[in-house]
Amino acid sequence: VAIIGYADQIIRMNAERTLHGGFVYHPDSKEMQLFEEDFPFVETEDQSQAILAIKADMTSVKAMDRLICGDVGYGKTEVAMRAAFKAVVDGKKQVAVLVPTTVLAMQHYESFIERMSNFPINIGVVSRFCSSKEIKETLKKTAEGKIDILIGTHRIISKDVIFRDLGLIVIDEEQRFGVRAKEHLKALKTGVDC
Repeated sequence: VAIIGYADQIIRMNAERTLHGGFVYHPDSKEMQLFEEDFPFVETEDQSQAILAIKADMTSVKAMDRLICGDVGYGKTEVAMRAAFKAVVDGKKQVAVLVPTTVLAMQHYESFIERMSNFPINIGVVSRFCSSKEIKETLKKTAEGKIDILIGTHRIISKDVIFRDLGLIVIDEEQRFGVRAKEHLKALKTGVDC
């Protein structure tokens, strides 16, 4: 009975996503082009294909559900950063980056800060390495729309975390999250690219 109920929820959620659709992003802005030119390496063919596919998804009426697979060192983080940058700059939307561990949250936070340092994007992090006061201030800024990209562990899918205008969810190593985390994500995902 529980499996049937769970399957019914998944079908309903997917139907809602199909009916509601997603936010249609504008074509690449000058800032997006500058961000891409700021990449210090040459994109691999696979990276370029993934980036083009994501942009096609983001500029369509359908809410994106895209899985990017690749070995360590493939450049998946850059692909995610391009999508996050587009959501913030070309869509004026917020981004949630969900990661399974505190160490990975801090690594992504530092990578995003460094990569986006030449652009006016506010990035926040929520993890066990942050004090209660820091977390409270970050969540307040997120609710007010003053944080563009929020990176964190399962803490960012808690019920007290409110986004002013969430447009994109990036999940790193999705297989490492449990059923409860995925249940809450389903509620967040209606009309949001993932």
